[in-house]
Amino acid sequence: MAKTPLTVRGAEQLREELKRLKSEDRPRVIKAIAEARAHGDLSENAEYHAAREQQSFVEGRILELESKLSSAEVIDITNLNANGKVVFGSTVVLADGENANQVTYQIVGEDEADIKQGRISVNSPIARALIGKQQGDVVVVKTPAGERQLEIVEVHYE
Repeated sequence: MAKTPLTVRGAEQLREELKRLKSEDRPRVIKAIAEARAHGDLSENAEYHAAREQQSFVEGRILELESKLSSAEVIDITNLNANGKVVFGSTVVLADGENANQVTYQIVGEDEADIKQGRISVNSPIARALIGKQQGDVVVVKTPAGERQLEIVEVHYE
């Protein structure tokens, strides 16, 4: 099985969600099923069916998280010596060649990506164009809207 890269923070978030699902959500759903079962006829009991559906979701998410964590390769960017190059986990400040706006992205694993938080997937077109480059380099990124020129202003390893 191929290893999936995760940052330390991303792995910790998945572990916290897994812990919450097992220690809080699972017992709550089991209790809801027991209460609904006590109401009698299960064939027409909407509460029972809703609780079973919720249980299915919780158990599925637990399995998904356990699988992701078991196949994860946690990469601690603070221990890497990347010599100023953009690597997985690094934070990059970019200047857009067209309008000179600056944006900051951290390159993270697929499961951690959240553009609103400034975290882009290592598999995204921007990240693929940036990997291996360093401060001062200009990269051309092919996007659905056309090509964009981005200059790497800074590279951080946090």
